[in-house]
Amino acid sequence: MTGDGDAGWPGYRVGEPGFRRAAAGVFLAGIAVFATLYAPQPLLPELARAFGVSPASSTLAVSITTGALAVGLLVLGPVSDRRGRTGILHASLAGAAVLAVLIALAPAWWVLLVLRGLQGFALAGLPAVAVAYLREELHPAVSSRIVGLYVSGTAIGGLTGRVLSGFLTELGGWRAALGGVAALAVACAVAVRVLLPASRRFVRVPRGVPLPRQLAAAFTDPALLALYGVAALLMGGFVAIYNAGTFRLETEPYALSPALAGLVFLAYLLGSASSPTAGLLADRFGRRVVVPLCVLVMGAGIAMTLPEPLWVFVLGVCVLTIGFFAAHGVANGWVAARAQLGGRPVGQAAALYSFWYYAGSSVGGTLAGRAWQDAGWDGVARLAGGCALGALVLSILLGRTRSLERR
Repeated sequence: MTGDGDAGWPGYRVGEPGFRRAAAGVFLAGIAVFATLYAPQPLLPELARAFGVSPASSTLAVSITTGALAVGLLVLGPVSDRRGRTGILHASLAGAAVLAVLIALAPAWWVLLVLRGLQGFALAGLPAVAVAYLREELHPAVSSRIVGLYVSGTAIGGLTGRVLSGFLTELGGWRAALGGVAALAVACAVAVRVLLPASRRFVRVPRGVPLPRQLAAAFTDPALLALYGVAALLMGGFVAIYNAGTFRLETEPYALSPALAGLVFLAYLLGSASSPTAGLLADRFGRRVVVPLCVLVMGAGIAMTLPEPLWVFVLGVCVLTIGFFAAHGVANGWVAARAQLGGRPVGQAAALYSFWYYAGSSVGGTLAGRAWQDAGWDGVARLAGGCALGALVLSILLGRTRSLERR
């Protein structure tokens, strides 16, 4: 795509071959990226033992990647507004897959962390362009629904990476686990290269618009600012529960093996269903109503993880996951719609949302390790609950901002 776009074309509609290829391509890209991103999460106790590091230090295997991804978004978001979406997405998947192979062979802890940091930057290509690509290439009537499908792909990817690595650890240790996820990433990168249609409606942001001015424009809308805060707080609380949850499940009174502990991530299947469902509800009742309700569901799930019985803990994780993915899916699509209708660069706004989302993941994931060491599960639940409360306040304030959308 050279940059002028096909202005007269309304975008792919349901049932058209391009619609199916775009939906499948972005769905598989979400699987590849998020399987790779979070594969080490169920391995944190194993990595701590293998490299002789503390539980808090082991969380860096996830946090350093999400932090680098957040930085990458600030670079690749503006680049995608000027150079196009699909080229960045393909390069991102290819680079991340190569690094995944190298990470499985890492000879030392510092090498693994350096490679994970580079991989995080490479992985930024998908969240930097996915929502903008879908908003541009699909008909507006189906945009919320397909953004929800993309988020469900990220949920299934996160589930696949975590569960697969948990089981493969039982067979051959952490190297076999990360090697299996690397093979999945390679296969998805090839499939996306074949399936994903090239951009037809992309319009370049003029080169005369400086990046600082683009960033400043994205921070002048109070609704966008609130959505960035919601992203950071939601993800911080969510990752805190899942990072520390692996340690809780492998200690008394549960004492589960890595494979059994990894099964808790099957809750992601509920998230993959709740996100598109919430998108449909948002199309019907409005984003301003749906987002706070979903955050409340997430907060209820956090509270349910406090009792000791295993089944109650697992149920709480399931409720938390349903609420998180539902709220994130709607908020993510809201950013693109708000930016587009407000005349702001969509890629820049979507990248900033993702930046704060992964910054929240990096900070929340690291603080969870410290909270677990210092105060046990009560400390982790307080950390996650505080994040959910902050997100609820911001989502309610969103209802008071001036509306540029019909809902």
